[in-house]
Amino acid sequence: MNSSLRLSPRDLWLLALITIAWGVNWPIMKLGVEGLPPMTFRCLSMVIGLPLLAAIARARGISLRVPREHWRELLFLALFNLTFWFVLAMYGVKLLSSGRAAILGYTLPIWSAVIGAWVFGEHPSRRVWGGVAAAALGVLLLVAGEAAALAGQPLGTVLMLAAAASWAYGTHLMRRRRQTTHVLTITFWSLAISLVVCGAIAAVFEHSSWTRNPSGGAWFAVCYNAFIIFGLVQVIWFRMASTLPPVASGLSLMLIPVIGLFSGALMLGEPITWMDLAALASIVVAMSTVLLPGRSR
Repeated sequence: MNSSLRLSPRDLWLLALITIAWGVNWPIMKLGVEGLPPMTFRCLSMVIGLPLLAAIARARGISLRVPREHWRELLFLALFNLTFWFVLAMYGVKLLSSGRAAILGYTLPIWSAVIGAWVFGEHPSRRVWGGVAAAALGVLLLVAGEAAALAGQPLGTVLMLAAAASWAYGTHLMRRRRQTTHVLTITFWSLAISLVVCGAIAAVFEHSSWTRNPSGGAWFAVCYNAFIIFGLVQVIWFRMASTLPPVASGLSLMLIPVIGLFSGALMLGEPITWMDLAALASIVVAMSTVLLPGRSR
């Protein structure tokens, strides 16, 4: 089998675009949750983003109808791929610096390997388990940094790791899904289900803050997530995930926490310590063991 990675100039530009857009979104989300309650911020983004996805589906001739027998499976796909991620990550990024939240959030491939072995009976190689150990070292460095600097809370670390684990389990469910519903349709209804859950949490716990006027930075974060992340980047990612080799998407995933860490320093003035850099290096090494191909036999 030919395992060479061949990308056209257009693919390279699109891959760079989504990598930068997702990486920069971590400090932008930090602006959003500082100016708005976390679930309120996420709900506003989805309220604007959902009609955009519907319009894109309509323009591409993709039906948003889901057969009745597939709704139960769709509910689980929505909960683990988006809903739990939205809830846990939004509160996690509020408690942590955006850079540290990005590093922890993109431990996803490591969790995917562990869940694949423990839940689905897969057999990861020794290299993968070495990556898990490297990721664990990175997490320990971040936890130690939080305790030493008293900047943030350990709860934020737990929330981000739980968010990554949920997303990892969701990717396994997506790969094993039985329904043939288009991925754009699945994403639309996953956002709709997430909007209901996040809206309920916001109505119960955040309604007392709705009388305060959001800051300009918060509105910028809402618009960026609605138009750029939901309306543009997700659509590009759907195409690239279905046409490019897994190695390409893996390389992109590895760069997102790097961009998140340094863009948080540039945009928000968040300090970068040696523990942050060491943790970032450990997790990038760990991700490379999972995402990059081994030598051909």
